Amino acid sequence: MSAPLSGGCQCGAVRYRIRGVPANPHLCHCRMCQKAAGNYFLPLGWVARADFTLTRGEPAWFHSSGMVRRGFCATCGTPLFFEPLGGDGLNVTLGALDEPERVKPALQSGQNSRLSFFPALADLPEEAEAISADWLAAVAQRTCQHPDHDTADWPPEED
Repeated sequence: MSAPLSGGCQCGAVRYRIRGVPANPHLCHCRMCQKAAGNYFLPLGWVARADFTLTRGEPAWFHSSGMVRRGFCATCGTPLFFEPLGGDGLNVTLGALDEPERVKPALQSGQNSRLSFFPALADLPEEAEAISADWLAAVAQRTCQHPDHDTADWPPEED
């Protein structure tokens, strides 16, 4: 069995742990997921309720349809979960995992709403200049983003 996965929102108010690897990792292109993510698609993976534990905080919920509710952080707004009502599990947003590289999407769904330019995104030119190390260091001095690992307390106490 693989090491547990952890994840959570950008501010650290909601954190969770998953035993195993999410099943059916996919990119959903449906219009509802586009709106929920504020993006062109939403990466999701299914987790059995028995393999999922909230470790900090409670998500807020929005019923996006009569069949589904979506969990998010009420403090920072990070989309976290897609839960079919009455099911025995939920889908986690794969980008909210601390180690998203561990869960590679295996398929796409909602193709009828996929944006026409999506296949060409990987061919877009990349910026010639990387973000400067000085700028990244300045951001790191006073970031409000939770680190990509579990913490005993968050935010850290000011010195």
